[in-house]
Amino acid sequence: MSQVEESIEVDVPVRTAYNQWTQFETFPEFMEGVQRIEQRTDKLTHWVTKIGGVEREFDATITEQIPDERVAWTTVDGQARQAGVVTFHRLGDARTKVMLQLDYDPEGLAETVGDKLGFVKRQVSGDLGRFKKFIEQRGGETGAWRGAV
Repeated sequence: MSQVEESIEVDVPVRTAYNQWTQFETFPEFMEGVQRIEQRTDKLTHWVTKIGGVEREFDATITEQIPDERVAWTTVDGQARQAGVVTFHRLGDARTKVMLQLDYDPEGLAETVGDKLGFVKRQVSGDLGRFKKFIEQRGGETGAWRGAV
């Protein structure tokens, strides 16, 4: 297993950043390589990704969700093995630190080489940067799910 840890500060309240992160179906708007996410139940999502020409489909389950604090997940079925957590830290009334930790298992030679070259770390950093731009330009979230898991 490999691990990536990245964070970014966004100029929105913690509630806004958290609420947007719970809108999984909008991830393709700021996550490169994510083609589609379907929210199947409160805990189950289905992902379709295409990264480096390799398409993958998998299901992920939300293992923990605490409003304005954290969302954790793990894959349960399909062509990818990963687990992660994103946490939200209030830095001020309109500033939040978003921290992402991702554990993943690269498959095959191409993914292993890409992992060693830091591809996933750069991908995560870029995705967080696009999330910052997405949420700050909108001025608010596209929706919210305030339930706890």
